[in-house]
Parts: sequence; structure tokens; C-alpha cells
Amino acid sequence: MRKSTKEKGKSRVDKGLSSRTIKQIDSLPEHAQHIYKKAHASAIEQYQNPEKRRGRKKQSAEEVAHKTAWSAVKKEYEKKGNRWVKKSE
Repeated sequence: MRKSTKEKGKSRVDKGLSSRTIKQIDSLPEHAQHIYKKAHASAIEQYQNPEKRRGRKKQSAEEVAHKTAWSAVKKEYEKKGNRWVKKSE
């Protein structure tokens, strides 16, 4: 059974995310969830300083991390209908 972001002991990824976003992350395959969480955590660390962000102070580190994480997932997965599937090469 896939681990849910709603389980006890929420990760940093869950902070400040809307219920819709959490539901989208939960719909990802386990490997895609892992990609999202790793990319998000890395981006949070990397973009704490507003000078390192493209939009500077326009976007919070959380917003940039969220976009970065989704981008990482979309490099390996695509949505077909209502399901996320690994891209074929």
C-alpha cells in the first residue's frame, strides 16, 4: 500500500499546501511521490535566499519549491486520463 502524505508525521512538503494539492500528490505513484518530496526539500533549501529565485521576492521559497517539485515529477511521469504513468522512452 502506498504511503500517503496525510499519514501521521507529515513531512515538510505538507506545510502550507492546499487540500487539493495534497490530493494530487496522493494520486501519484509511490516513486513519483518520492521524486516530489526530494525535489521539494532540495528546492526549499536552495531557494531560501530571495536573490537565488528567478522572480526574486515575488514568489516565496515554498511557491518556487512547489513548482520545482512538479517539474521534476513531470520529467518522468505523465497524466493519462486520471492516472499518472511513467513516461515511455
